[in-house]
Amino acid sequence: MTSMPTRWHRVGRGLQLGLEGVAGATLFAMMLLTTADVTGRFFFNSPILGAVELTQLMLAGVIFLSLPVVCWREEHVSVDLLDAIFPARWIWLRQVIVNLIVTAALWVMAGRVWALGVRAFDWGDVTEFLRIPLGYLIYLMAIMLALSALLTLMRAGGYVLEGIGLLEHGGPLSPGGEA
Repeated sequence: MTSMPTRWHRVGRGLQLGLEGVAGATLFAMMLLTTADVTGRFFFNSPILGAVELTQLMLAGVIFLSLPVVCWREEHVSVDLLDAIFPARWIWLRQVIVNLIVTAALWVMAGRVWALGVRAFDWGDVTEFLRIPLGYLIYLMAIMLALSALLTLMRAGGYVLEGIGLLEHGGPLSPGGEA
């Protein structure tokens, strides 16, 4: 019988691989679409109708499907102005504060984007040429923002457990951690 942390690690790994797989497949489809569109435009003077719209939708999908993985790994773009003067024994506290701020920001964004999804369905928003409903993509964006908020909250909890001595490494930015 496997332990609870092992099961959670497997669930997390499966979620990560699933999100990365779908984002990667979407990126690959976007590459194929762009190649076919450019080839058709250049050699046959016949571009693919709606290729720009599909590329825009797929790009949003790639970005928001990747966001939870980036949040969990703490691979955001960051500025390390205070890292050199911040004592290593207090890194966990800094990371708790940073992750809680990020959690709050993501949660607020998820709520606002969900409201935009509701409005998109109420108003019947669709893309200009292909008439694809935008509400589904907006809901996906809101769900991925909420999942990212949950994961950053869990990461903050890991750093708290590190700070009180229950975990050796609360996250990738812990001294001697995963990164």
